[in-house]
Amino acid sequence: MKKLFFYILGLTACIQLQAQETIYPAKPQEGRIYLRNATIHVGNGQVINNGIIAFENGKIIAVGSDVPVPQGDVKVFDVNGEHIYPGIIVPESNLGLTEVEAVRSTNDYVEVGDINPSVRSIVSYNTDSKVIATLRSNGILLAQVVPQGGLLSGSSSVVQLDAWNWEDAAYKTDNGIHFNMPRLMARGNPFGASAPGPSGDAVKAAMERISGVKAFFRDAKAYLAESKHKSTNLKYEAVKGLFDRTQKLFIHCDLVKEMLVAADIKREFNFDVVIVGGTDAWMVTDVLKEQGIPVILNQPHSLPVMQDDDVDQPYKTAAQLQKAGILFCISNEGFWQQRNLAFNAGTAGAYGLSKEEALSAITLNAAKILGIADKTGSLEVGKDANIVVSKGDILDMKSSVITRAFIQGRSVSLEDKHKQLYERYKYKYDLN
Repeated sequence: MKKLFFYILGLTACIQLQAQETIYPAKPQEGRIYLRNATIHVGNGQVINNGIIAFENGKIIAVGSDVPVPQGDVKVFDVNGEHIYPGIIVPESNLGLTEVEAVRSTNDYVEVGDINPSVRSIVSYNTDSKVIATLRSNGILLAQVVPQGGLLSGSSSVVQLDAWNWEDAAYKTDNGIHFNMPRLMARGNPFGASAPGPSGDAVKAAMERISGVKAFFRDAKAYLAESKHKSTNLKYEAVKGLFDRTQKLFIHCDLVKEMLVAADIKREFNFDVVIVGGTDAWMVTDVLKEQGIPVILNQPHSLPVMQDDDVDQPYKTAAQLQKAGILFCISNEGFWQQRNLAFNAGTAGAYGLSKEEALSAITLNAAKILGIADKTGSLEVGKDANIVVSKGDILDMKSSVITRAFIQGRSVSLEDKHKQLYERYKYKYDLN
C-alpha cells in the first residue's frame, strides 16, 4: 500500500511537470527596433540619460543620447523614462537540470563516480522547465548550466533562456570543466568520533583525493601529447580544451587553503582557472591578482564560514575584491533561487560597490568570466541585443518591475507559472 501511494504521488508530480502553459519561445526579430526616452545602463559603468538604443537582426546597431530615429518601416517604443539594462547572466546553476528536488525522476545533474569530465550538461538541459520563465521575468536572460557531484563533474555550457530545445538554447557549449574540491577543514563530530577518512584525518583524506585529480591531469597531458593512440580515452579527450586554454577549469572551493591549492593547480598546468564560491577570497586577493584568477562569488546572502569573521562579511566581500582589482561576478545557489540574483547584487551595492559596479557584477563581469563578453554583457554596438527594460532600479526588490525583455532581439514572454497562478486565484476569489 505504501509503495502504491508513492507511485501515485510520483506519477501525479510527473503529469503536473509535463503540463504546458501558453508560453512559447519568441520568433526571430523582424525589422529594426528603437527604444527611446530611457535611462540606459550600459553595463560597463556608463549611464546614458534620455537615451536611445536600436537593434536589428538580433544585434545592437546604435546606442546613445543622440541616435537618429528614421521614419518608415521601423518599430519605435517610447519607454517613458524607464531603465534599460543588459540581460542578467547567471554564472553557475543547475537550472534546467532539475525541476522538483524531491522527485528523483526530474533530477539529471549528477553522474555516478568521481572523475566524469566527459559528461556534458548541455544535452540534459530541459528547455521546458517551469523555473526558467520565473528567472526570465526577473531580467535573467542567460545562464551557465553546471553539472554537479564527484570531483570532476563534467562540462558546463552557457544557454539563453528562450528556446524550444537545447540545441537552440546553446549560447556557448562546453566552455568549462568543473572540479569540486574536497573541503580542507576538519569537521567536528557531535558524537565524539573522529572525522571520516582512511586514518581519521579528514584533511589528509581530502588532500589524497586532490592528488588523485592532479594525477588524472598529468596522465591526460601525457595522453594528449601522443601523436597516435591505441584506443580513445573519452575522459582524457574531454579535458583537451583545458590544456589549449579553449576551456576554463572552474574550481569550486571557499577556504583559503583550498584557493591556494587552486593557485597551485594553475601554476603547474597553466590552466585558465576560475574560483567558484570564494567565501574567503578577500583574504587572498594578492594571490588571486598575481595569478589572474577571477572569482564567482556564490550566495552572498549567507553567514560567514569562520566564527571570527564579521557577520556581514559575505555582503562586503564583493567590494573588497573590486578594490583589490580582482575580476569577479555574483551568483546564487541552486536553480530557482537565481531569480533573486539582481537583489544579491543590490546588497553588494549597499556594502561598498557603486550601483553600476554591482550591475557589472551580474552582467559584463559574468560575461568576461564565462568567455562570452564579445557577444553580451553590455549594451554596445555589435553585441547581441540581450536587453531588459524595468520601471525602476533592477537591483532594488521594491522598485524593479520588468516590462520588456529581448534575447538576441526577440521580444520574449514575461509570463511565468507564478503569474498565471496569481491571476487564476484572483479570478477564483473575485479579486480583480
